[in-house]
Amino acid sequence: MRTIVITGGTDGMGAALARHFLTTGDRVVVIGRSRAKFDGLLSALGDPSAADRAEFVAADLSLLADSRGVVAHLSARHEQIDALVLAASFIRSRRHATVEGHEASWALFFLSKYILVTGLAEQLRAAGRPVVVNTSVPGARADAIDFDDPELTQGFTFGKSNAQQRRANELLGILATRENPDLSYVTWGPARLVRSGLAGDVGAGMKFAAAILAPLLGQQPADAVRPLIDLIDDPAPGRAAYRGPKPVPLVESPRDEQDVIRLADLARADESGT
Repeated sequence: MRTIVITGGTDGMGAALARHFLTTGDRVVVIGRSRAKFDGLLSALGDPSAADRAEFVAADLSLLADSRGVVAHLSARHEQIDALVLAASFIRSRRHATVEGHEASWALFFLSKYILVTGLAEQLRAAGRPVVVNTSVPGARADAIDFDDPELTQGFTFGKSNAQQRRANELLGILATRENPDLSYVTWGPARLVRSGLAGDVGAGMKFAAAILAPLLGQQPADAVRPLIDLIDDPAPGRAAYRGPKPVPLVESPRDEQDVIRLADLARADESGT
């Protein structure tokens, strides 16, 4: 029986993946903020055996303490993790500082992922064919990260924030696969809009677009994640990037090695509070 860990597994695409893998007989650990949504997901399945294979871990992954707590919990309970799906999302169009003092989007969309990927490396290494699926749309510019001000204390825009999170997660793949050559690390984004609720603190324009365009043009979460299921079921070692089922080129730069070191240094400093 495989162990599948899914952050953001109570809504949208994360919930669709949780439902699928519980239906196919896997053990599924859902990381999220709402126990009620998790219980509703299990109830809707109508399969008593699913509850025996499902686990919920409550966490706000914009808080580094919660992310570290998830790593400690999973490390104590699971010797092996076959798949780690990083799908937690909360979109912010404005800069917001957490109670820990970090910019919330940087903390949720990169720092938490760094903590989980590096902190669970031993459990992933124990799996025969481990895979990390990072739902961070690939293709950001190689120079997207402001290494002098990664939390964008000056000049924050949604576009800058989004681009540097995406680039950071691609660089995280270099670090992760270097440490574990058997690991499949996939950055992935849906091919088109998905009909799921827009969780976040966004402006009227983005809310309007989500409310109008997603129902008209979007695909159901269960349809959107079908390519992800294939990538989890048949992982290939190394890094890859996809939009929907279509592979896309990895963004590469002569500065990649230097940037990976700088990024890891930043992440470790944030973890230690220095």
